[in-house]
Amino acid sequence: MTRRRITKFITRAALVCAIALTGMTAPQGTVAQSLFSTAITVNDTAITNYELDQRARFLTLLRSPGDPVVEARKGLIDDRLRLSATRRAGINPTPEEVLEGMEEFASRANLTAEQFVQAIEQTGVARETFRDFVAAGLAWRTFVQGQFGPRSQVTEAEVDRTLAQSATSRGSVRVLMSEIIVVAGGPTGDRNRALIQRLSDTIKTKSAFAAAARRYSAAPTRRVSGRLEWLPIGQLPPALRAAVLVLEPGEVTDPLPLGPGIGIFQLRALEEIEGDAPETLALEYVKLLIPGGRSDAARADAQKLQDTYDTCDDLYKPAQSRPAEYFERLTQAANEVPGDIALELAKLDDNEVSTALTRQDGDFLVYLMLCGRTVQTAEAEPQLDENGEPLPVVDERDQVRQNLFNQRLASYADSFLEELRADAVIVENP
Repeated sequence: MTRRRITKFITRAALVCAIALTGMTAPQGTVAQSLFSTAITVNDTAITNYELDQRARFLTLLRSPGDPVVEARKGLIDDRLRLSATRRAGINPTPEEVLEGMEEFASRANLTAEQFVQAIEQTGVARETFRDFVAAGLAWRTFVQGQFGPRSQVTEAEVDRTLAQSATSRGSVRVLMSEIIVVAGGPTGDRNRALIQRLSDTIKTKSAFAAAARRYSAAPTRRVSGRLEWLPIGQLPPALRAAVLVLEPGEVTDPLPLGPGIGIFQLRALEEIEGDAPETLALEYVKLLIPGGRSDAARADAQKLQDTYDTCDDLYKPAQSRPAEYFERLTQAANEVPGDIALELAKLDDNEVSTALTRQDGDFLVYLMLCGRTVQTAEAEPQLDENGEPLPVVDERDQVRQNLFNQRLASYADSFLEELRADAVIVENP
């Protein structure tokens, strides 16, 4: 969200708030007393109505998934429980550390901390609300790393076992996932990367993921809440395959680069299927660029191609009347194929078409047809981007190791917080 959009949103929210307050008939002192009275008590620590209102406003401004009032209550209760643990451990971020955390958070909206504070204050969200939100997160992360980091370490044997499971199951396991994909480049790139990171960090349920997909995803699957059909694990891009294999149903991957896009994926289900695993999968496909991006004319051109030509061989005919650089027929090992194209191909059967992708900042629609899948034993060449430049090599071992560590650390943290919640005395006042 740009500063201009934040300011516009905030101004509108502040006006609504002012109108609502103007319409109140209770005396000012009564309103203040109610606002700062205790709403919830957590182990004799009070949460006021003011804090609940502030957190709900803040979550609304951040467009966090879920009902902001419900999430504000849950988040503040959890913060009190976390705070009790971090204080017992002697963890208290310094003002400098909190300010650095505020700067990092604000940078996700391309703002400085002071600019972000000035913007949110226009909605009545206080600087202290933002500061406390950041400080609580910093303290908890420090506590979790110190308390559970050592026992969350991943051994090379565990990495080997996970990779072995991947190698032996690629043809005998299929996954049911949902996706949220946004554009990683261009003028909205920084904002989209910050958004997808926040969604990865905060989404905990399938319904929240579905709502976020409908709201934010640039993929055609947004119309079906981001849901994909069953896919064999071996057809997925290597980085996505490694990330998904260590998830439990309902969990969400870290953001993954997908060509000009970046995405997160939620595992909905995983099941074994009969059949032997292929050695190395090779994909043969046609990529035909259509000028006009997602314009009606480009889509009409793509639909005409799809209605007229049934196979990859047929596409040579329309290619003759187009610039040579617009047409490519490629055969590549699965780990050579650009991530976004590999993901689309994974959804297709032979001679099926996808028009979900664009290239060159959206100027061209990609008409993608899968010709077929075969087993390939040749060593893969370095993967290149659309400009012929080498893409960063994804170290599958490092990816698996990090995913296992994050999963284990989150599990310890969630279990510990659940214990704190079970042992706590939480009273909600009427």
